[in-house]
Amino acid sequence: MKIEFKSIYLLYALITVLTFAACGDKKKDGDAKPEDERTAELDTANIPTDLKWSERMALSQIKRNPEAWHIENPPFPKWGYVRGTVLVAFENLYDETGKEEYYNYVADYGDTIVDENGAIRTYKFKDFNIDQINTGKILFRLYEDTGDKEYKIAMDSLKIQLEQQPRTTSGGFWHKKRYENQMWLDGLYMGAPFYAQYTVEFEDGENLDDVIKQFDLIQEHTLDEETGLLYHGWDESKKQDWANNETGTSPNFWSRSMGWYMMALVDVLDYISEDDPRHEKLVGYLQNLSEALVNFQHESGLWYQVTDMGDREGNYLEASGTSMFAYAMAKGVHEGYLPEKYKDVAHKAFDGLTEKLIKVDEDGEIHITQVNAVAGLGNGRDGSFEYYVNERMNDNDPKAVGPFINAALALNK
Repeated sequence: MKIEFKSIYLLYALITVLTFAACGDKKKDGDAKPEDERTAELDTANIPTDLKWSERMALSQIKRNPEAWHIENPPFPKWGYVRGTVLVAFENLYDETGKEEYYNYVADYGDTIVDENGAIRTYKFKDFNIDQINTGKILFRLYEDTGDKEYKIAMDSLKIQLEQQPRTTSGGFWHKKRYENQMWLDGLYMGAPFYAQYTVEFEDGENLDDVIKQFDLIQEHTLDEETGLLYHGWDESKKQDWANNETGTSPNFWSRSMGWYMMALVDVLDYISEDDPRHEKLVGYLQNLSEALVNFQHESGLWYQVTDMGDREGNYLEASGTSMFAYAMAKGVHEGYLPEKYKDVAHKAFDGLTEKLIKVDEDGEIHITQVNAVAGLGNGRDGSFEYYVNERMNDNDPKAVGPFINAALALNK
């Protein structure tokens, strides 16, 4: 039975109020370690330089933000896509190393942000913000490992958002309720991997067609046939100031937006079997974009903030987009989606990051630099070249930290 939006929102609002009125963070029963034990087993005072880059970055991240909710320095624990971008990488790092400190970094955040009733602190259902879905990916592991029903309830609430998310007339998710008729490349990473995993694990895959439709619409409406690159956004109504009057696309190619999209492709493919014709279609999308991007890779291995304008004054080599491309291509080769030559492309990209954009402190802490902090469309953001290159940069931005760890793991660097 479909739950009405007003009712579900009022319910979650009431639960959230009661949660904040309660004292302290919850601690689950079972195998979860007390917070003092988790902290005691990890020393980040000096980070060994002989570790792989994935662990060096993870330990540096923990040193800067001992608890995951501190990422981006909010005044209290917040739900948000940036934490999920980092924590999914920590789950992958735990799978690779078996070191409990990386798992605990994720589990502690889950303990803090999801209450006993399954309400997600600071999550705003009524915003219909596709970004809010992304961090839901960490809940699958926590639910599987603990059996705690609150994680399943939290995942269900995110799925209800997807069911009621406003859409274009062709069926594409709006990026946010207030961004009417707009699809952004970013939104594919934010929503599609969670949606694919949820429908495979809990619905026998019945909504995979809807997942694939989101990629089809992006390909149909944002692809530039001349370069093979994808524009950052598409406005179906063509009413936005940034929208092309004929196509509805934004005017430029932003590397991180294509990075989000490529990561979405390789992560969603995990849930589609190779003998499924939809699998081949997504692989084709990945192959075509990878081929196009190679044409714009700088000799250093990095990619520019505005992908196709490397020779234009003010443009700069950017860390998050490069990290995302390196991860997606390396995983694509490992899984057999891309030819072996793209592993060399990914290695070159990663070496460019470590040689040009990574700084190392005397105590071993590493920092990733030249990261675009934020970019979007609308509300004064016109999608121009000048807009993208003049948005602020932020060292150690989580949108680079997570993909860097994943790229290091995929390349075994």
